[in-house]
Amino acid sequence: QVQLVESGGGLVQPGGSLRLSCVASGLDVSRNVMGWYRQVLGKQREWVASIQVDGTKNYPDVSKGRFTASRDNARNAVYLQMNGLKPEDTGVYYCGVPATATWGQGTQVTVSA
Repeated sequence: QVQLVESGGGLVQPGGSLRLSCVASGLDVSRNVMGWYRQVLGKQREWVASIQVDGTKNYPDVSKGRFTASRDNARNAVYLQMNGLKPEDTGVYYCGVPATATWGQGTQVTVSA
């Protein structure tokens, strides 16, 4: 049974940082393209980072330069370091395998003064 468990969300002030974690079981994160997405209620899920099998990271403009994805093969986990957070970064953040639509339960990130 595949399971992805995100953690690390919370309330942070604008300009602050958070580090999200996603621990996987039932799948090998090093053999899958792993993605980080976020969603605001009523809006479509938005891509914010990916890690390719070869370790290459990709980011859309909305997160480039502020977010950093990483992977720990020994822990079978992926991470998302988010710096310079803005109110518009608020949402539920999910890690997953986009190719198979496999997602965790999400972790809430709220950026507010």
